[in-house]
Amino acid sequence: MMASPKSQSIDAGGWQRGGAQAVRRRLVERFVSLLCNLATVIVLFVLFSILWTLVTRGAGGLSLPTFLHSTAAPGSGGGLANAIIGSCEQTGLAALIGTPIGMMAGIYLSEFAQDGRIVSLVRFVSDMLLSVPSILVGLFIYLIFVEPAGHFSGMAGTLALAVLFIPIVVRTTEDMLRLVPRAMREAAYALGAPGWRVILNVCLRSARGGIMTGILLALARISGETAPLLFTSLGNLNWSTSLNAPMASLPVTIYQYAGSAYDDWVQMAWTGALLITVAVLATNILARWWLTRNGSAQQ
Repeated sequence: MMASPKSQSIDAGGWQRGGAQAVRRRLVERFVSLLCNLATVIVLFVLFSILWTLVTRGAGGLSLPTFLHSTAAPGSGGGLANAIIGSCEQTGLAALIGTPIGMMAGIYLSEFAQDGRIVSLVRFVSDMLLSVPSILVGLFIYLIFVEPAGHFSGMAGTLALAVLFIPIVVRTTEDMLRLVPRAMREAAYALGAPGWRVILNVCLRSARGGIMTGILLALARISGETAPLLFTSLGNLNWSTSLNAPMASLPVTIYQYAGSAYDDWVQMAWTGALLITVAVLATNILARWWLTRNGSAQQ
């Protein structure tokens, strides 16, 4: 049978509209792809600009005395040894305190807690701590720890950094565990595994990459925090590793040196900023390498 002229015109019109829509979709797709590529270029440009500025201005202060001598008066050839050790000590202890607490809270919210007021309250507090200004955390630790003790201390700085560290780990752990398929849990339970073993060997192992990313993000955040340390550990121009005394740190030293009128102190501030950036990048690279190596070995 021959199609009527009317039906042929309808089919032709439909093909024309379909072709126009296909062309429009391709144009929109190319435009969005262009915007995404442009945004990627901008982000990479900003990142490499920051790194280039830190390297060009901070590399001049990299020398052996920088890592061996403590901070000293301008023109006396001081270094950053006490600030480096103080930052490592306070940041490391804060991570040791915050990681298990944050992970256990995230596991509780994801695996054990049912919807209710307590769960909503915990999530609300965690989300609020994620966005709270760090200076408020410093003031809080000052009121409950420094003022009753009557002096600044490295332990107060560690607690302030731990408070900033915990909510990031809580949120990341909960979100990553919720992404683990329920079928994996049910299969483990069907094999007779107890609940704690399912969480430890199935859920946490499957989500460890995301959880490690959250820990690294939290570590990167507290590594450069200055405001909470000004109210807690304060800083120390002398060598001090005691948690019960004021303790130097790289962020506070950078803050003090960057606004100085002395060229050698300004140079040390740039060098300290470069050291913090390199330390965070190296930690991320090593953690990613370790996760990739262990994942490939298990496969």
